[in-house]
Amino acid sequence: MTEAVLTCANHPDRETGLRCNRCNKPICVSCAVQTPVGYRCRKCVRGQQQVFETAGNLDLGIGAIVAAAGTGVATPLVSLLGFWGFLPAPVAGGVIAEVVRTAVRRRRSRRLPWIAGVGAGAGVLIYAGLRAAPLRLLLFGGASNFGVGFLAGAGLNLLWPLAYGGLMIAAMLARLRGVRL
Repeated sequence: MTEAVLTCANHPDRETGLRCNRCNKPICVSCAVQTPVGYRCRKCVRGQQQVFETAGNLDLGIGAIVAAAGTGVATPLVSLLGFWGFLPAPVAGGVIAEVVRTAVRRRRSRRLPWIAGVGAGAGVLIYAGLRAAPLRLLLFGGASNFGVGFLAGAGLNLLWPLAYGGLMIAAMLARLRGVRL
């Protein structure tokens, strides 16, 4: 007796011997997602992941606001340390991530890290804008007794808080996303 040849449910031109271990649908190698319990189709994996999406839109907004406030406060504090601010900046990012996680009551969402990252970026940029306000007054206020060297130094002085903010945001994103191998 000859056995019927299985073809992928998503790609009818591909023969396969694999089946989703949840819905038993035939899948090819490119459609299969390896899980700890075997191969599954993308639809079953998506359905399983939806169970873990517990954060609502309000939680995402709260996460963005808390992240913006956290980086808006932490960036000037870390900036006080000068060059040595590179050491506590990632720690501050981890602390901000835990504050965000607590503020949203440990609800989970795939979008939460990215929305909190945008909020944190806004917090850093607001601080940098406030710090650059005297520079803007000098540029557009007509003060002529300050040279180009002063303006370049003041502009470079803004790079430090932006670098600290970048480190904080990167650490916060890594902490909120979790470890992915």
